[in-house]
Amino acid sequence: MNAMRRDVAIVLSGGGMNGVLMELGFLQRLRASAFWPRVGWIFGTSAGALAGTLAALDRLDDLERFLLELQPAETFRPNRLWRLPLLGLHEYALPRTIESRFGDLEELARDVRAAEIELVVCATDATPASESLDVRDYELVYSSRHTPPDEMAQAILASAAISALVLPVRVGDRIATDGAWVRNYPLAHAYRRPGVRQIIAFRYVPRYPALGAAGLRRLRERLERFARVPPIRAFVAELREAEERDARGEPAHLPEMILRLTRAAIVRNTVVEERTADETDESIAELRRLNEDVRALIQGNVRSKRDRLRLETAVAERFETARFPFRHYRSIPRITVRGSVDEVSLEPGFRDQHEWTVEAKRTLIARGYALADAELGDAGIDELTATG
Repeated sequence: MNAMRRDVAIVLSGGGMNGVLMELGFLQRLRASAFWPRVGWIFGTSAGALAGTLAALDRLDDLERFLLELQPAETFRPNRLWRLPLLGLHEYALPRTIESRFGDLEELARDVRAAEIELVVCATDATPASESLDVRDYELVYSSRHTPPDEMAQAILASAAISALVLPVRVGDRIATDGAWVRNYPLAHAYRRPGVRQIIAFRYVPRYPALGAAGLRRLRERLERFARVPPIRAFVAELREAEERDARGEPAHLPEMILRLTRAAIVRNTVVEERTADETDESIAELRRLNEDVRALIQGNVRSKRDRLRLETAVAERFETARFPFRHYRSIPRITVRGSVDEVSLEPGFRDQHEWTVEAKRTLIARGYALADAELGDAGIDELTATG
């Protein structure tokens, strides 16, 4: 019996803890479909890189156990205040946590390299600039087929290193960080890969919390009792001004401004990624219609059979040799699952972080499963039978 052809690509976006839990549900539903044995590639960024690693090994049950046990301090642990100017807000605890649960990360990367499914992850290049800025695109792309396992292990961690929280990490000769800055939703890589005949994607739609001025207000109220001291009195006045800015809808402080810019950059590159894919599909369809129209005009207006055949051949050859930024002869069907949080949301990065409950995590996993089930149902994809 011939092996089933692997011609399906999975695309997983970034999305933090919410995203990786919903992606797990999405992958679990996909595993129960006729698509799963056909999956040949997984393209992931940030949370998608982590979920994609275990999915490439068909270890979704292990991923579920890992996520159900995971707590905030095991991902991004808040640094002590005196370390903030040098090391940032948080320590990147996730690498040690993964190693403690799964063993040596390089060994895990070796397993991924030997898997039938190729894993491709994206990270952002934070290496000091030495090239001309018009040459460098700041995107780093790593493939389990071609990247050495030790480097691939670090690339997966770099892709998930939220740069608003932790410092970048070294991957080979590059300094790399959260891939969301340059390619939060690596759809274009799936489109460009020869052999892909179907794309199934999960795109996490974030709802970013506002930092606001509540913390500043509490600080001001504490300091006002010492307002007779001139430096403190001046500082209290600065805090009042920050609260006033917040009331006007302006950034109360620099972290709030950075958060807004982060949101704009990541959401924008995600939207552009999907828009480009849609425009590519439209262009391919329009080129086909144009080719058919030209052939119809030839058949309807050229009387000589010999001239008609010669002209049709010339048009067909010109069409085939036309060069576009996309493969104009290949339209790729795409099923996209878009997911965002509802009442339940788990976000890393807050200093006063509450415990992540198993109930909340199961809710997000179930949400990802249900969203995938609805999209696959609309596409007419049934679950596999027990023999599938």
